[in-house]
Amino acid sequence: EATAKVAPMSSGRSRIRRARLYEGVARTVLGLCTLVAIGSALFLIGYIFYRGGRYISWEFLTANPLNAMTEGGIYPVIVGSAYLVFWTAALALPIGIMAGIYLSEYAPKNRTTRTIRLAIANMAGVPSIVYGLFGVALFVIQMGLGRSIISGAATLACLTLPVVITATEEALRQIPTDLRQASLALGATRLRTITRVVLPAAAPGILTGSILGLSRAAGETAPILFTAVAFFAPIASGPLDETMALPYHIYIMATQSTKDAPNMVWGSALVLVATVSLLNVVVALWRSAQRRKVRW
Repeated sequence: EATAKVAPMSSGRSRIRRARLYEGVARTVLGLCTLVAIGSALFLIGYIFYRGGRYISWEFLTANPLNAMTEGGIYPVIVGSAYLVFWTAALALPIGIMAGIYLSEYAPKNRTTRTIRLAIANMAGVPSIVYGLFGVALFVIQMGLGRSIISGAATLACLTLPVVITATEEALRQIPTDLRQASLALGATRLRTITRVVLPAAAPGILTGSILGLSRAAGETAPILFTAVAFFAPIASGPLDETMALPYHIYIMATQSTKDAPNMVWGSALVLVATVSLLNVVVALWRSAQRRKVRW
């Protein structure tokens, strides 16, 4: 009997030791993967700062390009990128946020809704060049908008929509159901509950997802290659004009064979990376501050 009791105990201890060993191995592998990812990102950002930092000056940020864009500054390029991001946000955020609200709060749980979510997930994986071709066919040719800021922004909005919709839906799902039930129990309508209770609580997550989507749009070249940008153009006077943009400017200058082209490439790359990184940091700090205020 004693031997029979010892055998299960030793077997149980052996399983515990194996489980702890597997857990230690998994933790080590995950830690190494995290270090590799963070180290790669820091190395890339640091290298861009090292190569581009020497070319950043007030003149570089505020002057117009000269001598086939190998000298001078990138002011029209910065303004053109800002225009594209602004119009992309104006088109994508209202549609994306409202679609996320509908899928989270109103859409029935049936096959049609699941198909819509699957389509949104598939849209997020479509290559950006496909969006560019779609934008040329629809906005530039069929709608007659030509190569313009609004054509490029509409194309970027299509690319950004899946990210915004998914982020909105996930942020709304994280809000406890008790908040909705308490608001409805006090006599508030469903719409008022969503606009006054649910959306303010989910705002940090929605804003974070929206900024991530816009950050991706700000760095895309293929969708605006044939829809919005030109090699050189003055500052646009309206949404129907062509413009210059940082991603396309970097692509053009990187393929130039002139001596001073790399200076413009690294300086422009640093401006793009620094702007997107700063925006993401500001949003992350605001989100953390908002979450500390929220208590459910």
